[in-house]
Amino acid sequence: MPKVPTKKIKKNSAPPDGYNKIKPTLDKLIIKLRQAQTEDDKTATKKQSLWKIYQINHQISRYVYEMYYKRKLISKDLYDWLLLQNYVNADLIAKWKKQGYENLCCVQCIMVSDKNHKSTCVCRVPKDKLIENGEDEDKITNLQCITCGCKGCASTD
Repeated sequence: MPKVPTKKIKKNSAPPDGYNKIKPTLDKLIIKLRQAQTEDDKTATKKQSLWKIYQINHQISRYVYEMYYKRKLISKDLYDWLLLQNYVNADLIAKWKKQGYENLCCVQCIMVSDKNHKSTCVCRVPKDKLIENGEDEDKITNLQCITCGCKGCASTD
C-alpha cells in the first residue's frame, strides 16, 4: 500500500512563526555546544571529553520537548522544523514520551548491544535497587555512566 503524502518541509527553509521566541535560548545552548566541541581537555579520557557534549545535547532536546509537549508554547510546524534541522535529538524525544524513559539521559544508555555485558547501563538502574544489593552508598553517589557521565536517570530516582 503506498504511503499517504504528508506536508513536507524543505531542509533549508525559513523557520516557522514562533521561532523568534525560542531563538535566544537555542542560540545560547548552541554556542555552549560549539565551545564544548572545540574545547581541548587534555586530562579527560576520550569518552569523558564527550560527556559535556551529550549533556548540552540533552539540554537542547529537553528544552524543545518541554516547550512543545509540556507547555505547548510552540507549534507543530516549528517542532517539525526543529527536528528536520537537527536542532534536537529526535530519538531521545521519542523515548521521553514512553513510560519509564521520562528522564533518559541519552539513547546509548538503553542500547544493550553496545554494552559489554549485554545489559542496561548503570545509570538506568534505580539507586534503591543498588542499595538493596548491598552496594556501599558512597560508591552509589559517585557512580557514573561511562558513555555520557550520567549519575542516574531511572524514572524512580
